[in-house]
Amino acid sequence: MPFRVHLDTFTGPLDLLLYLVRKHEVDISNIPVARIADQFLEHVAVLEQIDVDAVGDFLDLASTLIEIKSQLVLPRPETDEPDEIEDPRQELVERLLEFKKYRDAAQLLEERGRIWQDRFSRASSDLPPRAEETKVPDITGVELWDLVSAFGRVLRDKLAEPESTSVVYDETPIHVYMQEIDQRVRSEGSVAFFDLFPAAVHKSTLVGMFLALLELVRYRHAVAHQTTAYGDILIEPGSEPLADKIITTSVADA
Repeated sequence: MPFRVHLDTFTGPLDLLLYLVRKHEVDISNIPVARIADQFLEHVAVLEQIDVDAVGDFLDLASTLIEIKSQLVLPRPETDEPDEIEDPRQELVERLLEFKKYRDAAQLLEERGRIWQDRFSRASSDLPPRAEETKVPDITGVELWDLVSAFGRVLRDKLAEPESTSVVYDETPIHVYMQEIDQRVRSEGSVAFFDLFPAAVHKSTLVGMFLALLELVRYRHAVAHQTTAYGDILIEPGSEPLADKIITTSVADA
């Protein structure tokens, strides 16, 4: 039986597209479609290895990017008024800007929620009204798509050669991998992402370990970060110890 893990981390194709735009530090209104489309397809290929049923929306946006890419390379009619030529990227840019607005607002609310957890409310306030802080906090650490990209390299370098055409399932429960990773990270203090995965194993084992790592990061049992831009991703112990009650309620075992 394949793995069944409930993850709300994969927020959709627009989140991936926004990540690629920010990664390359390009103007969101002037997206280099050719470069972004190629890397988008690389991430989709990795997502297909994790859960083929969850990539439908990603493939839909990928086809849109390919269509826009093909339109941009076609010759355009000469005209004295360039504004009359509609940019095929315009609709996609509007969708992305709208998504970014709600995503930034959600991140701001989440950050404020974490701050308010450490505060005590007061019955009344004699302070003068203050202007609302609208600055979106800077994103730190490693994003989900950084991990997905790194996992793609793991699949390429550590996947065992198939010995037969039969389908093989790893029936190891996800929480077992979570405990193994947690114990190793806490004993060693810091483990490189690539070194977490054994070599020459079946794809289902690698996928199971990757999903276990996502759960650990999701519940802050582990922290992923990079010391330098485009450097190795390091996994370190999180602020909250691994609890069995969290595992059993958040993960459906295979």
